[in-house]
Amino acid sequence: MFIRQLTGVRFVAAAWVLLYHLQGPLNALGLLAIPVFADFLRVGRLGVDLFFALSGFILTHTYLTRMGPKLAGRGTLKFWWLRLARVYPVHLVMLVIAGVAIYAQARVTGTVLDRVWLNPTDFLKNLFLVQEWGSDPQRGWNFVAWSLSMEWLAYLIFPILVLVLFVLHRRAPTWVLIATWAVVLTPLVMYGLSTTDPYYTNNWGSTFRVLTEFIAGAITYLIVRRLLPNIDGDPSARVQRWAEVLAWLLPAIVVIGAVVLGSLPAAQPPMDALAPDAEPLPPYFHLLLVPFLIAWLGALALARKGLVKGLSTRALVLGGFISYSLYMTHLVWFGLWRAGMTAVGIESGAIYAAGVVGLVVGALLIAYAMWRWIEEPAREWMRGVIGTRPVPTEEAGERIAEKLPPDAPAAPIDIPER
Repeated sequence: MFIRQLTGVRFVAAAWVLLYHLQGPLNALGLLAIPVFADFLRVGRLGVDLFFALSGFILTHTYLTRMGPKLAGRGTLKFWWLRLARVYPVHLVMLVIAGVAIYAQARVTGTVLDRVWLNPTDFLKNLFLVQEWGSDPQRGWNFVAWSLSMEWLAYLIFPILVLVLFVLHRRAPTWVLIATWAVVLTPLVMYGLSTTDPYYTNNWGSTFRVLTEFIAGAITYLIVRRLLPNIDGDPSARVQRWAEVLAWLLPAIVVIGAVVLGSLPAAQPPMDALAPDAEPLPPYFHLLLVPFLIAWLGALALARKGLVKGLSTRALVLGGFISYSLYMTHLVWFGLWRAGMTAVGIESGAIYAAGVVGLVVGALLIAYAMWRWIEEPAREWMRGVIGTRPVPTEEAGERIAEKLPPDAPAAPIDIPER
């Protein structure tokens, strides 16, 4: 079964995004002088794209046969409620905390509150998870929640999408699934060839990304299912061998691609207006690496040895469970940390290095606390409201991460998908 290693992938994706946002402090420590490391971090925002695809993969795994045969009103409402139970409590808490943090940061640094998004209208957009919808979205409050807005869009269309996926699953030959996967990603590749916006959010960019990647992740699951004798079984020895090779080869291609883009003159966006401690802009064309990341999920799902063993360790599985809270809390924590370090005048040296270590450790501890005492209890309560069996915290985290051996069966089927 593939859930365990894909849970580990979630932590890898969240850590990639975390390090992407910490490029300023890492540069102050001289770590960005390491060429491959620096180039890899510059494309770290692709961890979000990996999340989008993984979400499509896991949701299709969980709901294909439950929702696929026909559209049911009650089932659709239940699905949407369970998705909100998964993501909304942490979002709501961080939305409020982000607002308080902005005021606290302004007091500490003595700056003026001139954020254009600091208004009731933008707060309501964030509250209803529509802040990233549109051709030119205005981000604000807890910035990282832009991806949650896009996830919510994907959740809204999933009850219709799963009908198509079910037909493909039952009737389409494997070559049609592969061709459909390529066709779905073509708009993303074409958009990724543009050079108007290095973040690829303008002109409906965020919508392009989530829909193509989410659907491609779902189709990846259909291809994986086609290569499995049954959902609980193992693929053939030949498929396993290829999957184990690709599990190493595909991320290596992503790293090589990041290095190439980091040195390609045509891929370099203008950086003159960046603040000294801001992360470097990602290179143009970095979305071209996304298909390799999505294919990597399929390879990991089919592999049984090699890299999947490392991703299935207790530490990484636990990291996978706290990954959503890590993603949602780290940027606010980083802003407060940076304001505090500036206020006391520490910008370099051994104390600064110790502070960066504390920043990372603090991010992990905050994420664990948010997951343990907010995310899971609120999720259990919301599931219970509609009579769905709550997933105990021990089962969702501690049982898997602390008690099961590394080669134990997979996590429960209704695991968090972000």
